[in-house]
Amino acid sequence: MATPSPTFGRRVTRTKRTWLLVGGLAAVGVLFIAVFPARTYLDQRHQRQEVLAEIKATDAKNKALEQRIATLHTDAEVERLAREQYNLVRPGEEAYAILPTRQPPPPPASKTTAKSSAGFLGRTWKSITSIF
Repeated sequence: MATPSPTFGRRVTRTKRTWLLVGGLAAVGVLFIAVFPARTYLDQRHQRQEVLAEIKATDAKNKALEQRIATLHTDAEVERLAREQYNLVRPGEEAYAILPTRQPPPPPASKTTAKSSAGFLGRTWKSITSIF
């Protein structure tokens, strides 16, 4: 049997290294071609969903405002607002204003609680300074 020459073993390892390098470069190329654009696509899709949600919310607000506009164009709503906000009445009617009842004044604060809450030093200082 013939033994393989030492140059043959080096050639095999060089070939393996070359194929590993080519495979690594191919994997990096696939990442640049497939993964990064996919991430961008997913980000854009998320932004699109957010914008669609904003559009739906705005459409709902617009619809509510259009209904309010339609309601404000009716005579009954105009009369209701005139009576409620401006206290207007029809000719021949009398307007009465009912005032709230008078509240009794709050009881005066007792001075004993103020003295007791001041503490010993506070009461002493107050007694000294009140002489002058």
